[in-house]
Amino acid sequence: MAEHELDRDTCSITDVDQEAVSYVLARALGPDTVDCLSRLFSSLSDPTRLKILHALLVTDELCVCDLAAIADLSVSAVSHQLRLLRDRNLVSARRDGRMVYYRLVDEHVTDLMAAGIEHSCHS
Repeated sequence: MAEHELDRDTCSITDVDQEAVSYVLARALGPDTVDCLSRLFSSLSDPTRLKILHALLVTDELCVCDLAAIADLSVSAVSHQLRLLRDRNLVSARRDGRMVYYRLVDEHVTDLMAAGIEHSCHS
């Protein structure tokens, strides 16, 4: 990184605004919330999981085989990713005989995906 770029991100003086710092610290996230958010955002950092979530965003539900075809991966690989998404409470599963169907767990995931897509298009 060029020196002038680093200067833009660094204060030239060390004068802490104690009022601003106290304000933020009084509203700081707890350790459990930070952990949950970290796990959530790490779940969204994988291209395969994003393809799966997007597929479920644009339709009500899909079976593992459909998701494997969409992601161009094996059923086993997609099942592994779905297990992680289920553990992170992003998708839910419904069994119908021998078929298992997945859907986004609620509107929060829908909103999160929509906001992420919108943000990435404006970056």
